[in-house]
Amino acid sequence: MPDRPSSPTRDGYPHFETISTRWMDNDVYGHVNNVVYYSFFDTAVNRYLIERGALDPGAGEVIGLVVETHCNYFSPLSFPHNAQAGVRVAHAGRSSVRYEIALFAQGQERAAAAGHFVHVYVDRLTRRPIDRFPEALEKALHPLKDHAHER
Repeated sequence: MPDRPSSPTRDGYPHFETISTRWMDNDVYGHVNNVVYYSFFDTAVNRYLIERGALDPGAGEVIGLVVETHCNYFSPLSFPHNAQAGVRVAHAGRSSVRYEIALFAQGQERAAAAGHFVHVYVDRLTRRPIDRFPEALEKALHPLKDHAHER
């Protein structure tokens, strides 16, 4: 079995989004259920992109499709505490981006969970990969690349 990864720290992420947990996020064990973490990943990245004009989910010509996800869990999150999602870009290719996200309990230095997902950006109508990122997306990705070497 491979070595267990260590929990990353806040200084490896250039951007943070605060995400409210909800009563329904907790499972019978009293902590946020594992599947909710993926929703938090999506929320953090997509909120960042929408707020910067890099993603218009309803009408944009280019959309991102998730083709890969992964998450390691280190400690529990639970309602009613907020989670803080650190976001960085580990790799940006011609039409794909690997986002790395770490979820922190508010005020904690080490992540409760960390993972990634890969978006392939495609034409909304044809669903074919784009040849080049739109300018707004490229501009939004740039500040997230600063800490990509810290994995």
